[in-house]
Formats: sequence, structure tokens, C-alpha cells
Amino acid sequence: MVKTKGYDIAVVGGGPAGMTAAYHAVRAGRRVLLIDRMRPPGQKIPLSGGGRCNILPLQPIEPSAYVSDSSVNILKKIILSWPLDEVRSFLSGPIGLKLIDKRKTGKVFPLFGGGEEVRNHMLAVVRRNGVEVRTGSAVVDIEPSQRRSVVLESGDSIVAERVIIATGGMSYPQTGSDGSGFAIARRLGHRIVDPYPALVSLRGGSPAHHQLAGLSIPVVLSVGEGKARMRVRGDFLFTHRGYSGPAILNIAHVVARSVNTDEPPIIEVAWSDKREEEWEQILAPSGKTVRGVLKEVLPDRLVDVLLDELSLSEARTATLSRSDRKRLVTALTRYRLPWHRAGGWNEAEVTGGGVSLSEVEPRTLRSRIVPQIYFCGEILDAFGPIGGTNFLWSFVTGKLAGQGAALE
Repeated sequence: MVKTKGYDIAVVGGGPAGMTAAYHAVRAGRRVLLIDRMRPPGQKIPLSGGGRCNILPLQPIEPSAYVSDSSVNILKKIILSWPLDEVRSFLSGPIGLKLIDKRKTGKVFPLFGGGEEVRNHMLAVVRRNGVEVRTGSAVVDIEPSQRRSVVLESGDSIVAERVIIATGGMSYPQTGSDGSGFAIARRLGHRIVDPYPALVSLRGGSPAHHQLAGLSIPVVLSVGEGKARMRVRGDFLFTHRGYSGPAILNIAHVVARSVNTDEPPIIEVAWSDKREEEWEQILAPSGKTVRGVLKEVLPDRLVDVLLDELSLSEARTATLSRSDRKRLVTALTRYRLPWHRAGGWNEAEVTGGGVSLSEVEPRTLRSRIVPQIYFCGEILDAFGPIGGTNFLWSFVTGKLAGQGAALE
């Protein structure tokens, strides 16, 4: 085993969180090494948003929008530590990205080049500021000695005064996010909230639903019971294998976490924002067919499938029985989605679960278990909804860990 020269700070993982941490640490005057198992690092960034890379939300995000098993107060302290407008200034200033707002969707994108441009800019900036970048090097362990020893797969060992773990989660494992960071954190004594796929599509549905593949419609989805009940608005997409779209992605983690439960969660769909009373009025007796009335509000193909399922394809509003009217209104406002399972790690956009936030100091993200160890990014137990919130989490936590490791 060869021990290389020492560093003030070693950052393990070259995604957006790791590169942000390395930048802030080196700017504070520290000697910084960034290690990543992939060549080049940050390979998940070009895949984001189908390559377009929704890098930030347009408006500030409420901390309550993030999902975590950890304390809401800790999460709030973390996410509010770096305001959105300052994060944006960081990206358009030091990082040098030109950004464009999509006001209709509330998202911010790079003007040119998508995720590839983001990755290349960030990597160039950290190198230009003096960060030493070592790629093709997989970290397999961190030895908890007085001076951190970062052990590589090759058997070599790197000595650093402090180590920032930014290894990501388990989503898109082909990019290097294989969960190895969780194993390292466990060996260091940290509690890991069991990882689960998040922001992922669902499998299931009838053959008739699969024939609606490509149809997108704004809906309201509800899942869970009581205080745990979740309600989201957004576009819903039928696919050849099940369901996707922002609304589905934002609730799919509930399904993913239900694998070992006796009672799978019920997902209910309201196919429009109309309430039951409004549908009752729309379906009031008239000379129109039920099909004709519904097609004034909903897509034709969806109407045909719903009415066929209810055996009401030939029904008229004037002769619709009370029980049939009730069944129809329920199908329009509380339709039970016939899902089978959540998609896997190869398609999940982010990882739920991870290092508990209760085990890091919120101002610096320093480990409360092992001195001189810091965490940032997706390895932490928090993720946000579709819309650039997870890049925001990476940038915010990266800055906290980088500055924390450099200044403490």
C-alpha cells in the first residue's frame, strides 16, 4: 500500500455537491483533492432532465417540500442557509453559466449545452481554482485515525486532515452511484435510513391504460392515510408500462417504501381540478350523452377508457341512475390507480433515505459521530420534488460542507 502526500481536505465524489464543496474549500485557502471513480466525474449531471438539466427552481422552495425521516427543523436550517438568489449568482458568476427561466414550469435551465455544459463548467472552475482532481479512483474505505486515511480500491491510501463524503446515492448506478458511500458511513458508525428509489415512474395498469401511452393530463394525486396523506398536483403521463410524469414522480417514493408492508398504499386520481359537486352539475340531466359531456372537459381517449371500465359507454345524462352517477363521479375524482410497483434504481432520478440529518451538525454538516468527517448531497437523508430542488440541495449542502471543513 502506498500513502500519497497529505491534503487538508479530500472530497470523495465529483457530482454537483462534491464539486461545490471542493470549490468552497479551496477558495478558503485549503489544499483540496477531489476523488471520483468515474472518468470524467459528475456523470449524472448530463443525464438530468433528459439532458437539459433543470438546475434550479425559479422560486424559493419551502423546506416542507423536501422528504426526510429526519427533523424538519434541521432540514430547514440546512436548506435556508444559502438563499436561492445567492445560489443562482454562484452559478452565473464564479461557475460562469448562462441561465434561462421557464416561467410556465417554474424551472431554471442552462441556456446552452444542458447538463454537459454544467458539468464541464463546474469541473473547469474547480481545477482553475487549484483543486487537484483524481479520477478513475474508487474509494473503498475511510480509516478513522487521527488524520483521515482514504483507502482506494487499488490499495493506495491518501491522507487528509478532513474528508467530505459526497458519493451520492444509488440512482443511476451506471454513473458511479452504487451506494458505496452508505457502506462507508455505516462502518464509521452512522445510522442509514434505508435507501429507496425516489422520483421514479410506476409500473402497472390495464392493457387499456397502456394503449393510452403518450397521453399527458394535469391531475391531482392523493396517496396515504390521515396525517401521512400526500396530495400533489401536476402532469400525469400514461406509458406503455405504467405511469409517469411529475405528479407520479413526486409520490412514487411512497410506493417504493411500501415493498415490505402488508397494506400497499392506495393512489387516487382526480382527473381534473373539479370537485364532486361540480361534476354533479356537469352531469345534470340534459339531452347530451355522458360521453359528450365528459369530452368537453377531458381528453377523448381517457373518457372512452373510463366509460368502458364503468360499462357506461352508451349512457345519457337524462337516464343516468343515481348509483351510476355516483360511480362515475367517484371515478372522476377518486379513481384508484392500478399500480403494481415502483421503478428501480436505473430510472430513479434521486435516492431517498441516507445518512440521518440528526447525525450531522447543520451549520457545517460535520459528522456528530466521527470528527473531521463531513457529508453533502444525495448521501444525506433528504430529497425534493421535481423542479431543480435536488440540484439546489447539492449546491447548498456542498457549500456548507466545503466551508465547514475548511474553517473549523
